[in-house]
Amino acid sequence: MFDLFSTLAQGMMLVDRGGRVVWINEAYKKFLPALGFDRVEDFVGRPVEEVVPNTLMRHVIESGKPILVDLLTNKAGTFVVSRIPLRDAEGAVIGALGMVLFDHPETTLQPLIAKFARLQRDLDEARRELAAQRRPKYTFASFIGTSPAAIEVKRQARRAAQSDATVLLLGETGTGKELLAHAIHAGSARAERAFVSVNLAAIPETLLEAEFFGVAPGAYTGADRKGRDGKFKLADGGTLFLDEVGDMPLTLQAKLLRALQEQEIEPLGSNRVVKFDLRVVAATSRELRARIDEGLFREDLYYRLNVVPIRLPALRERPIDLEALAENLLESIASRTGMPQRELTPAALAALGAYRWPGNVRELRNVLEQAAMMTDHPRLDAQDFAAILPVRNLPSQEAGLPPAIRPLPELIAELERSSIASALAATGGNKRSAAKMLGISRATLYGKLTPVK
Repeated sequence: MFDLFSTLAQGMMLVDRGGRVVWINEAYKKFLPALGFDRVEDFVGRPVEEVVPNTLMRHVIESGKPILVDLLTNKAGTFVVSRIPLRDAEGAVIGALGMVLFDHPETTLQPLIAKFARLQRDLDEARRELAAQRRPKYTFASFIGTSPAAIEVKRQARRAAQSDATVLLLGETGTGKELLAHAIHAGSARAERAFVSVNLAAIPETLLEAEFFGVAPGAYTGADRKGRDGKFKLADGGTLFLDEVGDMPLTLQAKLLRALQEQEIEPLGSNRVVKFDLRVVAATSRELRARIDEGLFREDLYYRLNVVPIRLPALRERPIDLEALAENLLESIASRTGMPQRELTPAALAALGAYRWPGNVRELRNVLEQAAMMTDHPRLDAQDFAAILPVRNLPSQEAGLPPAIRPLPELIAELERSSIASALAATGGNKRSAAKMLGISRATLYGKLTPVK
């Protein structure tokens, strides 16, 4: 049988129990030059993985299991190979036999090779997609702003990222809470694992429990026979982002609290407890204290979520960031739509700066995209926003001045008031810290506080 194998195979080798090549047949010698060897003596006697890249011969010896058909690719080419463990009379593995069944499979086994190539491409694409999904969408650099309020938010978030403590992001809609949640995940030790987001205001109450905890196979009529993992299971090892947590129904709040306390869940229709390990970042645009007073939010859940609270400032509270935000958004809009990138004139910036932005950065993006779509001019002017922003929020007309222009002292005073208010908010009212953050003396700060009140 050994002689028959040696005759039929395109090449054949033997390795001992230590994984060293002890013999090759005459046919195998034709592969030596491509493998980098001129003489048989230089090949035989060496560890097999040193002379045959990508071989699995040692795995066959260690496992004692054959690999009957496999594709081997190295610098000598692509081969269809077979590997069989060799045993002594007592059944102990004493080595392995390797055979090259086909040395030109691209021609002799073209359909098989083509199918293998397709499967390999599909696998590579799936791996790329999975890597892209796991890659954080945003980092701390994505939170644009150099105002005292923006700097303080990023400082707090960076500190929060270094621990596994639950973070509660507070702020009006459109202030960037989801972006900051991504950034906290990206800056944490869990960055290589999944970031799973669930918007509690967007899912019907009847589906929330299944969405959170998953469904056991056949749990109810119409349920998937294979079952379905919930968000907790999908986020295991990573970060679970609970957006608009203030809108969670009371019936689910108790179950969420228990899951967070016990670090375990029970899928719907199952009596099996599933452990998990994840980090929670929650966000809300609602005032949770008011919701508690109204009986709409559990106080014990509030304390469980409010471990590291971070309040994001409204856009009107950091006007000095408006220009940088607008430039960044216009660049993003141009990249996404294929339109030329627009610039803003000073009059356009003044018009945007006079608006109150109830929708914050999300509304700013919408307004900029509308304006960019409605003109072919490379520079957006104040008049490009006149039909988009409510008239009552635009600058009032001064005598002899265009509607979009205000006196410079008035704009400077407004900027000072806003910056001081932001610094005081960021430092909890500590005037010494606020003055240091603003780069002015305490005496100067006290002198400017009267118009802030």
